[in-house]
Amino acid sequence: MSAIAVWAEVSEGRYKKPTLEALTLTRQWADSLGLPVWAVVIGKELPTDSQQVLGDYGADRLISILDPQLEPFVNSAYARALSELIQQKAIRYIVIPQSYNGRAVAPLVAIWADAALFSGIIGVPEKEGEGFKARRIAYSNKGFEWVYTAHLPLIVTLKANAIVPAKNSRTPEQESFSFSPKAEDLRLKPIRVEKIATDKVPLTEAEIVVSGGRGLKGPENWKIIEELAQVLGAATACSKPVADIGWRPHHEHVGQTGIQISPNLYVAIGISGAIQHLAGVASSKNILVINNDAEAPFFKVADYGIIGDAFEVVPRLTEAIRKYKAQHSH
Repeated sequence: MSAIAVWAEVSEGRYKKPTLEALTLTRQWADSLGLPVWAVVIGKELPTDSQQVLGDYGADRLISILDPQLEPFVNSAYARALSELIQQKAIRYIVIPQSYNGRAVAPLVAIWADAALFSGIIGVPEKEGEGFKARRIAYSNKGFEWVYTAHLPLIVTLKANAIVPAKNSRTPEQESFSFSPKAEDLRLKPIRVEKIATDKVPLTEAEIVVSGGRGLKGPENWKIIEELAQVLGAATACSKPVADIGWRPHHEHVGQTGIQISPNLYVAIGISGAIQHLAGVASSKNILVINNDAEAPFFKVADYGIIGDAFEVVPRLTEAIRKYKAQHSH
């Protein structure tokens, strides 16, 4: 029986938002085709809540591919496991979260499984003629494009924050798939992971991002960015010049040459809006710009704009949000 498979990526022992988004899209796509959803978990062991979480978000079957050598993550080994599953089970449709790991795995799976690949789609693929089409963001977030293929298998990667995770409860069956990585797939392995931050929302998963630029005048003033982010439950980011001069760490740099994000709300404070920066944030669903320069290019693409001194506007905005949340906390 045919099915749509989704790689349920495990991160730090649990399923994070990109996986739940991918499950949601897979369920919607499967319903349109009248097919079941198979959630595939790869690693050393299953998270204890696998059946519940995957079932909550629409999985009809849980397929586990477990081996001690699959921990830590190795892109070639994971891709080999998925490609062998696809070939042995004759799976024709595969969904992969467009996380860092997903971007490393998807192209390899496409090669080894002789599959077509739609990368970074933002909605459910649509049937057209003998094949499928899907929409994705293109031209450095300046537009959209439709891609089409009649080739199967078809692999799609889902852009982060493209859809809202939605529950569709099932009670999934469980199945094990036998796989042991070959030495050639383990030639390059991470030996140590050093976390930069453990208590902050990852930029690629954040629904709200508060970002600062050179208009903050110095790293000592970043407190107003962090306080606004705290009340909003947001991640913090910065422009490239800020990272280059050492005010903020490079892992917070968003833009064409940094991290590309698509949050529901992007708050840009003291950032002029150079084209390189816009390329990394233009797919945000809403953009709020705070700048004392009324001619700043960022205002041309902003959904909301505040012309004013950030050192006056931001603390007042933070306090207003804090009061509003206190009044509506019950």
